[in-house]
Amino acid sequence: MAKQSSVNKNERRKVLVARTKPKLDKLKAIANDMSLDDGDRLMARLKMAELPRNGNPTRIRNRCALTGRPRAYYRKFGLARVMLRDLANKGQIPGLTKSSW
Repeated sequence: MAKQSSVNKNERRKVLVARTKPKLDKLKAIANDMSLDDGDRLMARLKMAELPRNGNPTRIRNRCALTGRPRAYYRKFGLARVMLRDLANKGQIPGLTKSSW
């Protein structure tokens, strides 16, 4: 089980990313638009730098939904490998079977 503070911090980041996403997308479009003059593009980049760091989507860490484990995360299931194996052995994940040959 991961520290509860780490899990809560990641949840706060997700909320902040959702709140700043529209503004970030608009500024990014302006900054990358080559038809605009350099002054407008520079101002857009400076405004992007003023946004909170935790509002950037790259700051979100993928964590297991059950334990909060940050490593060995399977995106398809939203679980860490340990919990994925445990639930698969119990037959609680539909369509997932243990391989044997």
